[in-house]
Amino acid sequence: MTTRILSISGLRGVIGNGLDPIYTTKFAAALGTIFCGGRVVVARDGRSTGPMLHHAVVSGLLATGCEVLDAGICTTPTCGVLVKHYGAAGGLQITASHNPIEWNGLKPFAPDGSVFNKDLGQQLIQILENDSIAWKDWSALGKVTVLQDPAAVHIRKVLELVDVDAIRKKKFRVVIDCNHGSGAVGGPQLLQALGCEVIVLGGTPDGRFEHIPEPVEKNLGDLCREVVKHKAHAGFAQDPDADRLAIVDNSGRFIGEELTLALAADFVLERRKGPFVVNGSTSRVTADIAAKHGCQFHRSFVGEAHVCTKMRAVHAVLGGEGNGGVIEPQIGYVRDSLVSMAYVLAGLTGKKKTLEAWADSLPFYTIVKDKIICPASAVPLACAALRKAFPDAEAREGDGLRLDWKDRWVQVRASNTEPIIRIIAEAPQTEDAVCLIDKAMHVVKSAVETTP
Repeated sequence: MTTRILSISGLRGVIGNGLDPIYTTKFAAALGTIFCGGRVVVARDGRSTGPMLHHAVVSGLLATGCEVLDAGICTTPTCGVLVKHYGAAGGLQITASHNPIEWNGLKPFAPDGSVFNKDLGQQLIQILENDSIAWKDWSALGKVTVLQDPAAVHIRKVLELVDVDAIRKKKFRVVIDCNHGSGAVGGPQLLQALGCEVIVLGGTPDGRFEHIPEPVEKNLGDLCREVVKHKAHAGFAQDPDADRLAIVDNSGRFIGEELTLALAADFVLERRKGPFVVNGSTSRVTADIAAKHGCQFHRSFVGEAHVCTKMRAVHAVLGGEGNGGVIEPQIGYVRDSLVSMAYVLAGLTGKKKTLEAWADSLPFYTIVKDKIICPASAVPLACAALRKAFPDAEAREGDGLRLDWKDRWVQVRASNTEPIIRIIAEAPQTEDAVCLIDKAMHVVKSAVETTP
């Protein structure tokens, strides 16, 4: 069975078993059809399979008359920034985000530099399914233009959001774990521009991951130790395409991905009032922070595209997801680890306290996440079983199922990017969160086992 996941968010698959040059070229040509042969920014993360896919993507775009603006290796948010900067018809980032090394994928961008929304995603899927690609003849093929120093545009825009001189005066010492991803092109440079002493781990963007790429606690032991060793003020960990950021505080404690968005929001909403949007799997600490600063709080379905759609609808000043993804509309409607780092350092500068103390000052919740490998078709059975097991909870459907109580919640939903079901629970006390997810996992596993 091939491993390939096509959704409105783009495409992911296992190289040689679902994701191959033929299908990749067809996907890119469908995208070129949508963009009517216009300019398209193409970039990739550092994965070793990137060059193969890059050639296939360029072929498909040229064959539909597009001018390819080749940005080489750069972060996913940088790709979005470049689409807007060059007035391109769209963009395409070659990445599988946090997926294991055998995976890769294609993430398209709309003309405004945002990820594809539902309508554009469905249009792309329809072109692929109907094989209605607008191939060009020999006289109308596209061309390639190589972009020089593509990260510079993105870095400059991020620096405009914070008081650079104030941050530079603090002379922060920061350890950044790029893990051989595209964050190595942009991340260290931003920190240096902010006057930081930077210790870089995995600074060559060649895709040779030194640890499992998802930036969660069990994978970041080396970063925690390096923060302590160098007496750093903060430790930052990017995923392979650098749209997500996890944080280690000055004591070497992993404070996680959930607090990335919380810390950024605490800094931004104090200074810039307005609506704040997160997805349905994000910690309640974000709602508490919005209330603290007198800002409207909204939840969307899970997925970057859904968050961005909601942000536009309510004119949000900030948004994001609890997986370490901060979305700053002044930069673009895409998760951005560079923005996250800048806001955390700016917050440390203004609050005049350590990162440990700042994190501890926020409301405390324990969020626990787990997953089960199984098809998305099993989700309805899992949702029905959870409803029956927790009849006293307030149930919200539409994105799997979320069950809420006054002080805790649990959610089950199908992943948009992997063949798994995710189960997430949160409560003020760690033992309560663990107990809740253990019970939910038992219920979901029992239901999944009955799926044909």
